[in-house]
Amino acid sequence: MSDKEEMGYEIVEEDDGAEGDWNGETAEGGCDGDCEGCSGSCEGCSGSCEGCSGSCSQQDLRAQAHPMSHVKRVIGVVSGKGGVGKSLVTSLLAIEMRKKGLKTAILDGDLTGPSIPRIFGIHEKAAGNAFGILPSESAAGTKIMSVNLILDNETDAVIWRGPVVAGVVKQFWSDVQWGDVDVMLVDMPPGTGDVPLTVFQSLHVDGVVVATSPQQLVGLVVEKAVNMAEMMQIPVLGFVENMSVFKCPQCGAVHEIYGPGATDALAARHAGRPVCKLPIDPAFARASDSGAIESLDCHELDPLLDAIAKL
Repeated sequence: MSDKEEMGYEIVEEDDGAEGDWNGETAEGGCDGDCEGCSGSCEGCSGSCEGCSGSCSQQDLRAQAHPMSHVKRVIGVVSGKGGVGKSLVTSLLAIEMRKKGLKTAILDGDLTGPSIPRIFGIHEKAAGNAFGILPSESAAGTKIMSVNLILDNETDAVIWRGPVVAGVVKQFWSDVQWGDVDVMLVDMPPGTGDVPLTVFQSLHVDGVVVATSPQQLVGLVVEKAVNMAEMMQIPVLGFVENMSVFKCPQCGAVHEIYGPGATDALAARHAGRPVCKLPIDPAFARASDSGAIESLDCHELDPLLDAIAKL
């Protein structure tokens, strides 16, 4: 018996990537029969196989966490729009929860734009052993896994198709030895495509935080991500409106650089969840660029921390 079998791994055949070829690897609780010719009438069946002889129950597509992982809560940070600061919001939430004594971790799901390691000042490669990958740790102890920690160079382009990207994110859950974690934050790429769908289906997501910015157009696009979470029956815990206002350091006047925010109205349409507003503050940019994000305090996120604590 191999080391991995002793740790409780299920050994399955490798998928050669051919369309419709599962090579015997079935979802827990799903169809275990030969799916050739399935009529698609079974509950939980996608209808893509014709005349399946197996007994289909409702499929559970969730992936098994690594045997050495004990993650209590998983929170996704989502947005339908890029450039609104999801990675900043993810980082600040992890920092503030860490200060409250929680063991935190970040799964960087934005594989084509991974910025979490740089924000935390982590540049060394992730290590591993016979049982899987070991996450890196920030100076304050937040565990982090990102594609930048396994690339030869930080600036290497990730030119992968959607299913491959989604598969790597799933592996970050299954193959990384996360250890004991109170709250794991998943920094997702923008949109409602392969990676958010994989995270919602493969991980036991307890809720999502929605990152946005004040512009009306951004609010329109972001609402698509909100609707996706609700369709997947994932609770929306609250909203973070980044770059909400700018306070002049000389006169103290508050300016709405991007106009009045649309997030309050968006939250009102979705059960009145709390809205936290982050200002335009050069300190955020300086700390992120220098890898010193953990030096910041961000009490603006306290209402969201309370919502997460109630899960």
